[in-house]
Amino acid sequence: MKNILITSAGKRVTLVEIFKKTLKSYDSGAMVYTTDMNPLLAPAGIISDKCFKVPRVTSPDYISILLSICTDYNIGMVIPTIDTELLVLSENKDLFSQKGISLIVSDFDFIRLCRDKRNTGDYLQKLGIRVPAPVDKYNPTFPLFAKPYDGSLSKDLHVIKNVDELTPDIMCNPKLIFMEYIDKSEYREFTVDMYYGRDNHVKSIVPRERLEIRAGEINKGYTRKNFLVGYLKGRMDYLPGVVGCICIQLFYRESDNDVVGIEINPRFGGGYPLSYYAKADFPKYLIHEYFLDKPMAYFDEWLDNTLMLRYDSEVIVYEEKGTCL
Repeated sequence: MKNILITSAGKRVTLVEIFKKTLKSYDSGAMVYTTDMNPLLAPAGIISDKCFKVPRVTSPDYISILLSICTDYNIGMVIPTIDTELLVLSENKDLFSQKGISLIVSDFDFIRLCRDKRNTGDYLQKLGIRVPAPVDKYNPTFPLFAKPYDGSLSKDLHVIKNVDELTPDIMCNPKLIFMEYIDKSEYREFTVDMYYGRDNHVKSIVPRERLEIRAGEINKGYTRKNFLVGYLKGRMDYLPGVVGCICIQLFYRESDNDVVGIEINPRFGGGYPLSYYAKADFPKYLIHEYFLDKPMAYFDEWLDNTLMLRYDSEVIVYEEKGTCL
């Protein structure tokens, strides 16, 4: 069996460990490699079987270096983890495919609309999913919400309650989009992990309720087998060009089943380990489809009400022995 490469590994220790456990259950000699700009300071890189130093994804040499690593180390599957690499990888899917390497990234057009939240909103509405109503910042209604159209990690977000909070910095920021504020006292916040097969049909839908968030990622949360599963399957069962793991962020009001879509991240989300421990094993699905050429059927037997509580841990490296804990 070929090896797997997880790019921009950084702190994704649990994701690397999950892929290692799953891959080695099929072939104990198979490896899960990683890349990072600074392998010596990347915890997930140290946990992986080997971490390769690469330049920024914006470097003109990035793709050629990545392709060289894949061919030299018998890599058959590449798993991206950060938004900024998705466009360049999607542009080069055919180049890697010619070498027998599967880039697990959706097609370019889908990645492009996900990277710009203005286009994402239009796309969600076409799927029949409501999005927050736009607000004219020059004639605002309060409270309102503002966020960058290309943001990530919950950076530069603003809840604006009155006109005094519409500061010049906010008003003049060309990247901010202004919209209806969704009241969290009425709505529960969810990220939904969705796995799409090679046939572009959804194979698993796992809503994760976000009870507490840190640095844009779920810190405490539950899996919920609720109304959202059927709601999303009815609207997103087949998405042309979409493969692998994507996660959609939304708000849900249980009293009237109102759903408000926020954004789509076309990659493994930081909170995916919760879905994995609830028995939605996306790495296994990938191995079945891309390494064993086995088609996936729809799977909904994952565990409801699985709770994840995150905490800080450490990777310790001993220089003299070259080992880590």
